Amino acid sequence: MATQELSVGEVAKRSGVAVSALHFYERKGLIRSLRNAGNQRRFPRDVLRRLAVIRVAQRVGMPLEAVGAALAELPEGRTPTKAEWSRMSARWGTELDERIHLLQFLRDQLTGCIGCGCLSLKRCRLANPDDRLGEQGDGPQRWE
Repeated sequence: MATQELSVGEVAKRSGVAVSALHFYERKGLIRSLRNAGNQRRFPRDVLRRLAVIRVAQRVGMPLEAVGAALAELPEGRTPTKAEWSRMSARWGTELDERIHLLQFLRDQLTGCIGCGCLSLKRCRLANPDDRLGEQGDGPQRWE
């Protein structure tokens, strides 16, 4: 009969996440562990699904705060149902669409300008004479 709790090493091996990252995620409240009688960390098996969500979310550039907010809505102590996962993932749809749009914009603009003309001084004189955008602050002003 398989144990319902996993050691930190087992979680690291099964999830592909370094032990140090597991400790970091735990400090951030993204995952939780219990302590056994010997004061060793033990993780519930559903942590593997949560870690999969965290890894995928990071891969597409979701901030950990957004991941934490979504995971906070899932039940503790049991694996979420398909409907609970669907509700959580649906909330990310708009944010992911915005990220896709911004990445496409960056891809299309990168060769000539990133929004402030810093890569194209000739074009910058036309689009941003006397560096008027520089008065609005540091970095690319048209990007955001």
